[in-house]
Amino acid sequence: MHIIPQINKNIEGDFLKFLIGTISLGCSKNLVDTETMLGLLTQEGYALTQDVSLADILLVNTCGFIESA
Repeated sequence: MHIIPQINKNIEGDFLKFLIGTISLGCSKNLVDTETMLGLLTQEGYALTQDVSLADILLVNTCGFIESA
């Protein structure tokens, strides 16, 4: 299963995976969700960066809790 399509290829025709940056907004529950997503992405072989200016894809996770969970 591939979470994000691999559409870039290098000169040899090999698929290149994207560099993922994240911004997590909201509460600690939201941070756990972000960490879960990042774990899945790294299992699929994607590289992560803390410098969002270097990211090919920026994952922004906002808080969706209306009431206390």
